[in-house]
Amino acid sequence: MSNKSNFFSSFATAVAELSGRPYTFVAALALVFVWAVTGPYFDYSETWQLVINTTTTIITFLMVFVLQNSQNRDGKALQAKLDELILTSQAANKFVGIEKLDEGELREMSKTLAEKAECVEEKAEEKSDAEATSA
Repeated sequence: MSNKSNFFSSFATAVAELSGRPYTFVAALALVFVWAVTGPYFDYSETWQLVINTTTTIITFLMVFVLQNSQNRDGKALQAKLDELILTSQAANKFVGIEKLDEGELREMSKTLAEKAECVEEKAEEKSDAEATSA
């Protein structure tokens, strides 16, 4: 099972990397252009339209899973890095793992942090004003 998971992760990374490159966009644009140019040759038939619709639907459907896998791994890696920074700094360790809290708990924590930030900002402004008047 682990080998399949590793294979898919490697595959998803490679596909995400390739799909984000400019030449991939140009290639896709060229294919759409070729399809559009062939319209008169096929009398703009339903089959001609079905080719582009089916192709784009299948590619989009598959890309959702590939890109979601890539995004999930990137998010987990970023979270691990942030956790490591928190654990090795003077920051409060209570923030490690907060991504597992429910929406209400996250909002409450965000509100508390915003209030603390305002308090720090006010103190910094007071100190700055005091230094300016004493100078």
